[in-house]
Amino acid sequence: MFRSIIKFTKEVYGRVVQSIAFYPVIISLGFLVFAIAVLEVENLELAHSIKEKIPYLFISDYETARAILTTLVGGVLSLTVFSFTMVMVVLSQASSNFSPRLLPSLVSNKKHQFILGIYIGTLLYCIILLIVLGAQGIDSASMGFSTMLAAIWGVTCVALFVYFIHSISTSIQIQNIIENIYNSSNRQIDKEIARAKDAQVALQMVQTDDFTTIPAPKTGYFRGFDSSLLPASFVSQGNQIEVIPYLGAHIWEGTPMLRIKEKVEGKELDDLLFCCLLSMNRDDHNDGVGGMVKLMEIAVKAMSPGINDPGTAIDAITKLTPLLHRTLRLPKITSVTLEEGKIVLIKNNITASELMQVLIQPIRLYAKKDNSVVSTLIGALGLLERDTQISQENREGIRMEIQALKKDVQDSIDNALDRERILKIFQDMDAT
Repeated sequence: MFRSIIKFTKEVYGRVVQSIAFYPVIISLGFLVFAIAVLEVENLELAHSIKEKIPYLFISDYETARAILTTLVGGVLSLTVFSFTMVMVVLSQASSNFSPRLLPSLVSNKKHQFILGIYIGTLLYCIILLIVLGAQGIDSASMGFSTMLAAIWGVTCVALFVYFIHSISTSIQIQNIIENIYNSSNRQIDKEIARAKDAQVALQMVQTDDFTTIPAPKTGYFRGFDSSLLPASFVSQGNQIEVIPYLGAHIWEGTPMLRIKEKVEGKELDDLLFCCLLSMNRDDHNDGVGGMVKLMEIAVKAMSPGINDPGTAIDAITKLTPLLHRTLRLPKITSVTLEEGKIVLIKNNITASELMQVLIQPIRLYAKKDNSVVSTLIGALGLLERDTQISQENREGIRMEIQALKKDVQDSIDNALDRERILKIFQDMDAT
């Protein structure tokens, strides 16, 4: 039961953090507490003494205070509605022009959530003051300090709206979208490289051919194996576990997902499957190949007949190449020991052949008639193939993709001069 709560909490936390309402709700609650605190401060002796020293900062007239608060509610509400409308327009444009996979990252933009939170919090603050002002009546004590703070927050909302217009207009620019995806994916690869360096088990001593295979209980995208969810009773027995799918891979129900040295059944099998994280949504995370898939889809969408933007496709390929470069340097298999060596966890990384099929093949098929994109793709594959830090198996996978690209060039480019020019690039690459 406790492990179920932990897993559910992690899943809910991931969804909540990515929600557009995450920061607005937190900031609104902060404004609610702030409004109550300010109203309490109004009644303190210190507040009365400050009012006597600097009366020009306080509004003592009931009608003036009510007019200011009413105007702020209407004005900030208009800003909020207009800002939300702009967000929806941006999401719709990004989905139609680039890729629907970009929507989660655009929705979870922290700056935009913060601005919307300030809008909603200011609205809540002003409404609470109006309620208190109406409850106390015209003969109530002055609420000048609270009203003045409301006016300051109103001016702040106007300034944030100007910044919001600038931010939302730059966030939809494709070069910024590509750069953000690249930076996010690069950070994820840094984590994978760090984990690979910590894998110190001699893999040549780990043979998994005779392990018992455990199929996937359902269809979904593999999000990892959470070893912290293993029960103490399972750990105490010791075992060796191989995780077959790479991070972000799509697996079908009944296909091999795990291999285990010591056969487990019943509750122990359920405990082991419980540690496997599967998602029905491909867009949940940028881990694994998720970020690179988004760059691939941007390039493919750019080369569609309705858009036909080879420049964007080239930008996406140039950012995709260094990510592929670093990913292919990862070892095929990594292994770590858990709980003082009682558990050996073996993980498989994605191979070059699979990466070529998932990322390069779609771009190649859509862009094989465009000389500029094909030239960029040849240069990218040539760079990967020449890297001596990539395993021989991965380099062979890259060579096969280069040959497939060469065949597409020969079959798809009708202009003889263009075809010979591109084939010359292949010849130069072979010579080096």
